[in-house]
Amino acid sequence: MNTERIRKRLINGFRPFAIHLSSGRKFVVPYPEFIMVGKSVVAVLGNDDSVTTIDALHIVAVEDLPRKHRKPTKS
Repeated sequence: MNTERIRKRLINGFRPFAIHLSSGRKFVVPYPEFIMVGKSVVAVLGNDDSVTTIDALHIVAVEDLPRKHRKPTKS
């Protein structure tokens, strides 16, 4: 998977997505602040503030996810 394609997802109207790896693991990117993209590496922030570094050669698919709707706050 080309890192440039992932980078374009971040700047052209972000939509949540999941990254699938050759190992079968999946990483969800709910917001653009949860991912960093380098030339040949991608770093994903987990819900527990852990950071996973992924070699771009192991990315086999990127899956679009439904947008999360925020609940309106009560006044």
